[in-house]
Amino acid sequence: MQTKQQTVFIVDDDEDLREALSLLMRSVGLRSETFASAKEFLHRLDPSVSGCLVLDIRMPGMSGMELQAELHNRHIRLPIVFLTGHGDVPRAVAAMKAGAFDFIQKPLEAHRLVISVMNAFRVERGAGSQPEVAAGNAEKLALLSERQMGVMRLLLEGKQNSEIADALCISIKTVEYHRAAIRKKLGVGNLSELFRVVFANQK
Repeated sequence: MQTKQQTVFIVDDDEDLREALSLLMRSVGLRSETFASAKEFLHRLDPSVSGCLVLDIRMPGMSGMELQAELHNRHIRLPIVFLTGHGDVPRAVAAMKAGAFDFIQKPLEAHRLVISVMNAFRVERGAGSQPEVAAGNAEKLALLSERQMGVMRLLLEGKQNSEIADALCISIKTVEYHRAAIRKKLGVGNLSELFRVVFANQK
């Protein structure tokens, strides 16, 4: 179980969503604090408090990714779960490359967010071995065929099935087949899990 000091910091300019997420965290026994902007979060942040940051990737003023960069500059290593809207996949890829823990697309699935936050808490406490994780992911990636690697690279660029089919001169059905094979070989169920496998291997 998480310690009392661990807090879910929710940063989103949508007041209704902030309150809904705060209620969700309380319903599963997690402490949370909400912030209407990245600057408000930075102003109120106590670096000694541990936890997880649930952060909207697009916000007026300082964006979620700009906040991520500022935390990095301040050597604050809170795991970040980004909330992304439609069309934000390329931004989410950049965020994962910059060290984000996960991203979840809106509309949010409550159970996915709770599981991601719980896993982020485990990572912050140092559970698990990052070198072992990276080695295991490298072995999984080695199982992919050249065509599957090509499909995966386009997925990481945020391309849709039709765009991948056009780029590789194959049918949409073939793209779907390769996506299913990639999920099976890598043991992932969605895009954010795929990104975690790939980027953990690059770190």
